[in-house]
Amino acid sequence: MSNDAKILDLTGYCCPIPVIRLEAALRTLPEGAQLAVFADDPVAVIDIPLACREGGHGCERQPDKGDICVFQVTRGGKA
Repeated sequence: MSNDAKILDLTGYCCPIPVIRLEAALRTLPEGAQLAVFADDPVAVIDIPLACREGGHGCERQPDKGDICVFQVTRGGKA
C-alpha cells in the first residue's frame, strides 16, 4: 500500500454505511488518489469491490488484519 494513501476506517459500521461513506470520501479526492479502507462488516468483502467497480475506481484486496478487511482503493475518473 502506498505511503501517501489516506485512511478510511469503516470498522464498526454495517451495510450500507461503509459503501456510503466510501463513496463520499472518494468524491473529495482527485483522480488517482489512493485510499486505504478498513472494514469489519462481513458484507464489505463483496460490497466495497462492487461499489468501486461500478463507480470506475480501482480496488485491491490487501491482507486482512485479524477480522478487519483491508482494501487499497484508487480514485477513478468517473464523477
